[in-house]
Amino acid sequence: MRPSFLLFSAGLLLTLSASAAHAQQPDTTLIRYSGQLAGQYTSGGVNRTLFSTNHSVTFLRGLHFGAPVTGSFIFGKQDRLLKEREWLLNTTPYYWKGRFRFYGIGGYERSNLRGIDNRFQVGAGPGWAFYSDSLGREVAVSNLLIRESTYFQDGSTRFVSRNSTRLKAAYSYRVFSLNSITFYQPNLQNFQDYRVTQQSTLALRFTPRFAISSTYSYTFERRVLEGKPTDNTNVTVGVTYSTK
Repeated sequence: MRPSFLLFSAGLLLTLSASAAHAQQPDTTLIRYSGQLAGQYTSGGVNRTLFSTNHSVTFLRGLHFGAPVTGSFIFGKQDRLLKEREWLLNTTPYYWKGRFRFYGIGGYERSNLRGIDNRFQVGAGPGWAFYSDSLGREVAVSNLLIRESTYFQDGSTRFVSRNSTRLKAAYSYRVFSLNSITFYQPNLQNFQDYRVTQQSTLALRFTPRFAISSTYSYTFERRVLEGKPTDNTNVTVGVTYSTK
């Protein structure tokens, strides 16, 4: 018998501020907010439920400064057993002038999937936009040095210095938009100990405020607690609502 499959995802996106960052005037402050809600249910050969929510607030000051704050929560069960209870909070204040960027980073994470009670990150580094325009389309790369402390569920701890390379791409054409972010983060003392994170969202807008969207996310961490998975993949499809 073939397993039955049901996938449901609902998205909510709210944006405060109609002006683009580069259209900002000196001595002004803009605040942008976005929120997204998604769910997934699968039954049959594999029984799985998943709930996720993402939020971001971006403070823009003057012509050169920004401070995004993002947070996410994922809760998932497989065969009625808790697998995912993931918390992520970070801020990446930055200075930009032309194509040049300089970033700072502060992050916090908890992960039942990877056995992490608490993880803290701080760091800084430069970035460069190879392409950007007034429609928000962009291709940019950044390279940061970060210091990371991780406290695992088994009582062990790790203190690691990493290099964090990020590739960001945002593209839109008529009713289509694509956003993709990829991270590669090796341990500076052992390049075989690395993390990879990738998230891509494709959206088809069918009204000025509504779009059908699909998000693919993948994470890989080479060193995890025994019995924990090294990678995880999620795919959600749903509806996005936005205001301008």
